[in-house]
Amino acid sequence: MQTVIAFIVIFGALVFFHELGHLIFAKRAGILCREFAIGFGPKVFSFKKNETVYTIRLLPLGGFVRMAGEDPEMVELKAGHRIGLLFDQDEKASKIVLNNKDRYPNIRVIEVETADLERELIIKGYEDEEEELKTFPIARNAVIVEDGTESLIAPWDRQFGSKSLPKRAMAIFAGPLFNFILAFFIFILVGFLQGVPTNDPVLGDLTDDGAAKGSGLQKGDVVLSIDDSEISTWEDIVGVIQKHPGDELVFTVERGGATQDISVTPEPQKVEGQEEIGKIGVHNPMEKSPLKVVSSSAEQTYEMGKLIFVLLGKLVTGEFSIDALSGPVGIYQSTDVVAQSGIYDLMRWAAILSINLGIMNLLPIPALDGGRLLFFAVEALRGKPVDRKMEGMVHFVGFALLMVLMLVVTWNDIQRFFIQN
Repeated sequence: MQTVIAFIVIFGALVFFHELGHLIFAKRAGILCREFAIGFGPKVFSFKKNETVYTIRLLPLGGFVRMAGEDPEMVELKAGHRIGLLFDQDEKASKIVLNNKDRYPNIRVIEVETADLERELIIKGYEDEEEELKTFPIARNAVIVEDGTESLIAPWDRQFGSKSLPKRAMAIFAGPLFNFILAFFIFILVGFLQGVPTNDPVLGDLTDDGAAKGSGLQKGDVVLSIDDSEISTWEDIVGVIQKHPGDELVFTVERGGATQDISVTPEPQKVEGQEEIGKIGVHNPMEKSPLKVVSSSAEQTYEMGKLIFVLLGKLVTGEFSIDALSGPVGIYQSTDVVAQSGIYDLMRWAAILSINLGIMNLLPIPALDGGRLLFFAVEALRGKPVDRKMEGMVHFVGFALLMVLMLVVTWNDIQRFFIQN
């Protein structure tokens, strides 16, 4: 149960912050955001605040922000449609009722001749039993009502396509950007709670069953030398210990202002792909200074991002098999393993997943954020947008292929699970 909760919290947080990036920068650009969703498929829970409906959906496969203009805009009012209009105090139509018009006693029913709900914001038509063609102005915040559900109209200047290329690109790039920011702040939080490793020649926490504790070494001991070899950094300590598995070493340490010699015999350990090394069961010294925590967090975010790029490169060159990729099932299993190591390791795992999500979404693959940014780059070079229908088809095909890949990866995860169990 703990693993299930951890997985839901981590997955939900990663998707939430990714979509929050899209939402914030879309709203900053003046784009009408119709829905902010976590998951896909049927709605499980929803509420509306201002212009946006916030939903949790059944299938935990991601999320989305539905921006006005990205899809065909709602209902197209064609000639001959009979609709009802309700007007505000400025005599502008504030509600356009498509059906169940008898529920509204003050409604004015018209037969549509032409309508423009994007640029001119007018509807031309004939009222019942009148032959005069009239023009009805539409309020910018008017809603279309169908089956009792209200949806805001989207004037052209509130639609995604009306915004400048930099604003559109930023609204899309903000999703992955927020994943990197989230990872950075998770590393900062871990740093302030647990501390970050330093390279000082000082002993950190000692394991209960390690040779260091059994020999009399203590946390906080400053190592001056090992077997007369001068020590100045933590890396020096690790280097000497690893090179002498099973050999007795004399540690000269400073403790409480006094110097003393302590004999320690590193325990031999076999590391896969390497020669036998020595270990004594001691951890890095840790510190919690704000400057060190922030710089270390930035470094961890960068190094982890670089590592993921390297692995992706190996996948492209064939050095890394697609069978090694993990989907939701594999991530769940890994989360189970990491959760047993403690809350700090689980938090680092969440940061790594967040970086991974950000990078994967930036890949120039149709249907992903990177694919959309690629179309923006083409637009910048051409000086005009790519045909929307063609772009939509490319993204649709890309999404379908991604779903197929997800199924393959998930099947591999399930097979590995049953083989291991």
